[in-house]
Amino acid sequence: MTETANILIVDDEEDIREILAFNLASEGYHVTCASSAEEALSVLSADCSLVLLDVMMGGMSGYKMAEQLRRAGNAVPVIFLTAKDSENDMLTGFSVGGDDYISKPFSLKEVIARVKAVLRRQPGHPAPSDAPATDRMVFGDLVVDRAMKEAFVGGVNISLTKTEFEILTLLASSPMRTFSREDMIERLWKDTPYITERTVDVHITRLRKKMGREARLISSRSGYGYRFNPEAQ
Repeated sequence: MTETANILIVDDEEDIREILAFNLASEGYHVTCASSAEEALSVLSADCSLVLLDVMMGGMSGYKMAEQLRRAGNAVPVIFLTAKDSENDMLTGFSVGGDDYISKPFSLKEVIARVKAVLRRQPGHPAPSDAPATDRMVFGDLVVDRAMKEAFVGGVNISLTKTEFEILTLLASSPMRTFSREDMIERLWKDTPYITERTVDVHITRLRKKMGREARLISSRSGYGYRFNPEAQ
């Protein structure tokens, strides 16, 4: 999959676009570049595999672009590139639908490793779980389709990012089992350094919001972590 993945680089600095494009193309990726979020939205194709997105740009910010993509139901993975490196900035990136966050100045080896890690979590790779994979898991009005990588509430598709779907699948595959935040980080972000426990909470909050009335199926256990409780229907 990675040999033919299509990557969109969005950065208003030409030097950064060129060096990223050269190195990613050398890894076998198909690369498209845009100098602004507005241009990126106009060239973004349906077969785009991943977006490397600068946060601070003239005009629309990277955060706003990611937020617009998610509102439109586009779950393409997004890795933010930014000179900001505080925990709040990182959590802002995750809260608007980002899949990873790389601080500038960055190592090209780090960028390539992060790109490969995020692409490995796309459909076509098994979701982490101790339980045998089943195509569909049904819990009342909630249906999780592992083959299609989709989830439905009351027959309506809820637009989940790759990470949100993996969290839901992990929890739903082992009902009543409590997963600690550390355990979830190890299973879902094993190849992504600098993930904090607060990051897990942000993703869970966003997932539960999208689940609407079925959010009650995912409960937190203070001091322990999260579990999926089918009896909470």
